[in-house]
Amino acid sequence: MRLISESGEQLGIKHIREAMEIAERQDLDIVEVAANSDPPVVRIMDYGKDKYRKEQVRKAARKKQVNINVREIKLRPKIGDHDFNTKRGHVERFLRGGDKVKVTIMFRGREVQHPELGEKLLVRLAGDLDELGRIESQPNLDGRNMVMVMAPKKDAVPKGEAKSEVSITEAPGSEAGSAVSSVVGSEARDETRSEPQESAARS
Repeated sequence: MRLISESGEQLGIKHIREAMEIAERQDLDIVEVAANSDPPVVRIMDYGKDKYRKEQVRKAARKKQVNINVREIKLRPKIGDHDFNTKRGHVERFLRGGDKVKVTIMFRGREVQHPELGEKLLVRLAGDLDELGRIESQPNLDGRNMVMVMAPKKDAVPKGEAKSEVSITEAPGSEAGSAVSSVVGSEARDETRSEPQESAARS
């Protein structure tokens, strides 16, 4: 086998026993680095130290990875100002946390005949949060829902800010917003509170 020293120096072709004796004299290990070569290539090294170094490199790489999550916020086209501000606060928090936000306008009954109301609401929301996020997916009517996706602006996301919400990473290759974590409890309560305001608006 071809033997390489710890410093990378070529020591030539050695028998396995001779290579092991050289490594033992240096209190080091022999590690095979190219098994398919002819002859195979082995290197003298501190295997434990090398394994530790590689693990530290992997940990550092994982820390640098950025996981983009997609949250979802649902609104009604006739939502009141108070509830709108509450929803906007949710979106603002998500954007500050570095998450994308899928904003869904839910139409009921004949409301779907006036999609401009939903679009106006989404444009208003995007305008209010212009300093934090940008529109990644323009408002689009999908059945009885109108959907818009906002993404955080890089220079607006505080580094290292902790995220308190449970999130689901968007699946690779899926459409924006297909994999989301919903604000379930608070959303249901917000929708319940907004109903009387909607009824008043219709009357």
